Amino acid sequence: MVEKRIIGVVVLSATLSAVAWHLMHADLVHAQSKATLAPVSSFDNITDARRRSLALFNEAGKVIMHPRCLNCHPSDDTPRQGEDMRVHAQPVERGPNGTGIPPLRCSTCHGKANFDAAGIPGHPRWRLAPIEMAWLGQSLGAICEQIKDPQRNGGKTVEQIVRHMGHDSLVGWAWHPGAGREPPPGTQEEFGDLMEAWMKMGAYCPKS
Repeated sequence: MVEKRIIGVVVLSATLSAVAWHLMHADLVHAQSKATLAPVSSFDNITDARRRSLALFNEAGKVIMHPRCLNCHPSDDTPRQGEDMRVHAQPVERGPNGTGIPPLRCSTCHGKANFDAAGIPGHPRWRLAPIEMAWLGQSLGAICEQIKDPQRNGGKTVEQIVRHMGHDSLVGWAWHPGAGREPPPGTQEEFGDLMEAWMKMGAYCPKS
């Protein structure tokens, strides 16, 4: 009887500890989700076009360098996951179009929407960004030069890239990542506004 009570106490303690951890993690994610982006208007006092462009891009960089974005822009063929950007738990590979290879295509597990009960994110076009747009491990300045280079951004103009960042629904998933995941600061609209203002002020890139 004593042993059963001891085991019961241990199990209960472990359960309560697990619940407490999940509650603390949820509170942390909730707090982090309130992170904001400075509005474009807050940079109006910078009269020099180059300095204002750089300041705008550095603010937008809070999104670009966030795990929600970097996880889908690896420099190899393996997705990352989590705030710690760990290697994807399942042994998946990029595949020729970023959607995996048989028998483990992205759509094998990832549906058209988040499945919070199982902790699986989802979107109708779930995939990795093209390898030419690898961001993980690069500086913000290097990423900036990359997204402006049509030879590395899929032949797109800066205008097209900015429109993609501000309006594409797969990019927008980052701000609606499902339970237990931290979204980047601000909103996709605010991020898009910063990128558009950066472009209009000359699309200058940080040196690092």
